[in-house]
Amino acid sequence: MDTPVTYLFDPLCGWCYGAVPVLEQLAAMPGIALKLAPTGLFSGENARPMDAEFAAYAWSNDQRIARLSGQSFSEAYRRNCLLTVGVRFDSGPATLALTAVVLSAPAHEPEALKAIQTSRYVDGCNVTDFLVLSGILHGLGLNEAAERIAAPDINLLAASDARIADARADMRRSRAEGVPALLVGEGQHRRLIRASTLFGSPDALIAGLQA
Repeated sequence: MDTPVTYLFDPLCGWCYGAVPVLEQLAAMPGIALKLAPTGLFSGENARPMDAEFAAYAWSNDQRIARLSGQSFSEAYRRNCLLTVGVRFDSGPATLALTAVVLSAPAHEPEALKAIQTSRYVDGCNVTDFLVLSGILHGLGLNEAAERIAAPDINLLAASDARIADARADMRRSRAEGVPALLVGEGQHRRLIRASTLFGSPDALIAGLQA
């Protein structure tokens, strides 16, 4: 029986983007059933407009993540997503896009998440824009999800809210202090794996899963 692993994340979390290389190796391991759980960390009441102070803080943090993970944070991202007036820091739309994928082609959610992250951090696209997200999903051939995110309906909003509520409940039960985080197992036997394992050797992650 495959080992259930729940990945707590937010699509606009730079550390979650930095964890992509190790997470992909985890997903490819035999005997692992990976489930994505968006926490809404930067959505709803936690969304905010970008300003110069927050942009500087985010860029400084991103450079640290780049050094640890090898992931790219481009100047196009800095210019278009951090320094452009009027752009919001809001992961709600991207989380809705991922939920649209889950409702229509669930096996493709990890692929969709990576595409959204790459569009933001490498291509400098504004992934808080529903039409941008629709274009990303169309590019993956996820046409049903793309059409749905272009004009989100009440059922999609409710499904996304439910996923966030479940992920936040998981965080409380496991006492996870933030994202990214991994929960191994299910029910009362779930245990938290430290986020630091996502930025080191895959061997350390495997050891944590087998402990």
